[in-house]
Amino acid sequence: MKIVFAGAPTFAVKPLKNLIERGYEIVGVVTQADKPQGRKGILTPTPVKTLALENGLPVITPVKIRDSVDELRALGGDLMVTCAYGQILTQEVLDCFPLGVWNIHAGLLPKYRGASPIQSCILAGEEITGVSIMRTELGLDCGDVLCVERTAIGETETYGELSERLSVIGAELIVQALTAIESGSYELIPQATENVGVVRKIHKETAKISFDKTTREIVNLVRGMNPDPVAFAQIDGNVFNVWRAEPAVLTDAEQAEYDSAQIGEVLTDSPKRGLLVKCADGAVKLTEVQPSGGKRMSGGDCLNGRKIRKGQVFVC
Repeated sequence: MKIVFAGAPTFAVKPLKNLIERGYEIVGVVTQADKPQGRKGILTPTPVKTLALENGLPVITPVKIRDSVDELRALGGDLMVTCAYGQILTQEVLDCFPLGVWNIHAGLLPKYRGASPIQSCILAGEEITGVSIMRTELGLDCGDVLCVERTAIGETETYGELSERLSVIGAELIVQALTAIESGSYELIPQATENVGVVRKIHKETAKISFDKTTREIVNLVRGMNPDPVAFAQIDGNVFNVWRAEPAVLTDAEQAEYDSAQIGEVLTDSPKRGLLVKCADGAVKLTEVQPSGGKRMSGGDCLNGRKIRKGQVFVC
């Protein structure tokens, strides 16, 4: 069985690496074109392209995959595996592969179709997520499902940490799926028609913290934006990235401050207590922050350095 693999980000590296190490015949890798990175704008390959070249695999980087049907056919693949590739496939592309196109989707279907299933389930406060292997059809993540593996989400687990775990799960699950496909012994399960959701791409503006939200919503936002694009908050014209946060338990003295404070107000100047901020239903503790252009530090160190002071108010 000859396989074409399509993917781009770090999430897709472990699945491709596992297929290589298991001895599958990878006849080509499709990924995104090199993009400028960093302040100097150095053209940088995707993590998937880097792995493919290290293993001597043919790589193509079409601007639009729908315009590269002849190039795809020339690879001679029986089947395509996609994993966070980032482009919608046309029917012509699907028809290139006699055994179908199979997607490693980092979420449970049909609730988390779309571009940001990992981040979106954290933002929603979900306790369970998983990886779904789905046969790709026209439309957004609407194909029948071959297999699913579910996993609990840790209470403090970040987007980066959960993504790493789901990538490992996906790497093993696609091998199970390919074994079933190769044997011809498998059953596809149509997706449910109720509870269908579509989650869109996360943008930088999504990461802005509004302290008029609940404690849990703010903590989930910080988790879901770590490490990218990173939650941020504004205070007196200054921007602070917020890497970690947790619900705060207030002392009696802090509760008195809370009752008279504005939403978004810093409640204490004690480095030992940390950076406590009033929100809609209590207070949130910003445990790791980063001033614009500065280094990451604890909320307590931020107070100690007088970068933020008691009584200042974050913009909502």
